[in-house]
Amino acid sequence: MSIVHSDGLGQFQHDNATPHVSRVATKCLQEHSSDFRHFHWPPKSPDMNIIEDIWDALLHVVEKRSPPPRTSMDLLTAPQDPWCEFRPGYLQILVESMPHRFASLLCAHGGPPRY
Repeated sequence: MSIVHSDGLGQFQHDNATPHVSRVATKCLQEHSSDFRHFHWPPKSPDMNIIEDIWDALLHVVEKRSPPPRTSMDLLTAPQDPWCEFRPGYLQILVESMPHRFASLLCAHGGPPRY
């Protein structure tokens, strides 16, 4: 966080998935809590996290590759080109969708939102 947000304004967010709330991860967050703000997230709500949309878009492009990735290095580098090819404003559109996502979550009383 200190590298990406040297101004100290960064916020850490995770979806409370089981690996993210392990003792080791929780301890690390607590030890470094003075380095950043932690954005509290509804438990296990990955559909509220825009990273899920980004992973889905990258996966869609990688699955259509011809030839498909054959080695672990191919698979590691496969998402890099599609990442650079996202249309301008794609990530901003996802960020701007957050108020609607939160409203949907509230209407669903914390259950799966309908978009």
